[in-house]
Amino acid sequence: MPEQSFPSTIDVAIIGAGAAGLGAARALEGSGLSVIVLEARDRIGGRAYTRQVTPEIAFDVGCGWLHSADENSFVGIAQQLGIGIDKTHPPWGEASFGDVFPKRERAAFSKAIDTFYDRVWRASKKNPDAPAATLLKPGDPWNPMIDAVSTYVNGAELDRVSIHDLEAYRDTGINWRIRDGYGSLVAAYGAACPVILNCAVELIDHRGLNVKLTTTKGTLTAGKVIVTVPTNLIADEAVRFMPELPTKIEAARNLPLGVDDKVMLKLSDPNGFPADGNLRAATMRTAMGTYHLRPFGNDCIEGFFGGRFARELEDAGDGAFAAQAIDEIAALLGNDIRRKLTPLAESRWAHDPFARGAYSHALPGHAGARAVLATAVDGRLFFAGEATSPQFFSTAHGARDSGERAAREVLGQTASS
Repeated sequence: MPEQSFPSTIDVAIIGAGAAGLGAARALEGSGLSVIVLEARDRIGGRAYTRQVTPEIAFDVGCGWLHSADENSFVGIAQQLGIGIDKTHPPWGEASFGDVFPKRERAAFSKAIDTFYDRVWRASKKNPDAPAATLLKPGDPWNPMIDAVSTYVNGAELDRVSIHDLEAYRDTGINWRIRDGYGSLVAAYGAACPVILNCAVELIDHRGLNVKLTTTKGTLTAGKVIVTVPTNLIADEAVRFMPELPTKIEAARNLPLGVDDKVMLKLSDPNGFPADGNLRAATMRTAMGTYHLRPFGNDCIEGFFGGRFARELEDAGDGAFAAQAIDEIAALLGNDIRRKLTPLAESRWAHDPFARGAYSHALPGHAGARAVLATAVDGRLFFAGEATSPQFFSTAHGARDSGERAAREVLGQTASS
């Protein structure tokens, strides 16, 4: 990535070099406008981040799946960049390893969650909105596990998720991966973008004709600004506006980032463990992990935790996810497995100062907040990010596409002024 000097004036300043900011920057290439991306981190990619934890194992600390791959814009980008795509079926649709989730119980759970989502679809056609938890069938023993799935999908339990928002999400059921890591793909996509790293924006002063940005590296003036920071930073006013934008702050607060985290464990003896296998049990509780055995055939196990349980484990400190994962796997497969498992890496997104969570969900009654957050202000401030995507929120491609949409709005405004 080329080293950028800090400008005093710029046509378009983009705040955040995650998928949305990079998407905006790429869409403005060749426009004749001067563009700079201001990134608080020491790297690009935002919540898309791959760590090479061993020579063989690339750990996607953030997003890892090309969801709705048949409509995912990053699929075409990977192909253009010559980056290989793995089309192996995701493990969550496969039978669980061993006998910890017998076929009859799996069928009962599958029926219960399918009928729950059918109730969501029916309820979404009516007003008013309500918490999705109200659609759980009273007394159904599978309710805690349905809620666990919500923590993986939404980063939050169903009592905090809008029915209308849950139904608005578009899932085509096609899910692929990048062997080298989704984060590596996003980094390659943004490699040519004009980015200044370690540059946090603290104040967006839009009182004058141009917008004045106060950053940790100095002050610059921009004709137009695209804001792509996660909702929790806007809600917490880590990035401030002058004059204040209470409508944006309220929208961001109604689109909080849930918590989802991953842990990667080295598996010293892979014999008997299937490649790309699934491990989960009918534990009848919401506070539980789910496990991907030997992703890409590598000698490791990836664990996934969400919602309040993930937040509790984050608060417990470094190593808590690995300890919990090893305990859960040992409870399912026997204590002998402990000596075969070694922690490699884990995420803690709620404690990441530049994210403060994983991805957005709309609180009950606030599905409309996505459109509110996405709306431009005075033809100078534009907003993008996964939380502004009407159908692909919580995804990297939804974020990227929103950045492209914001760039089109900038170009439209520039042409008409």
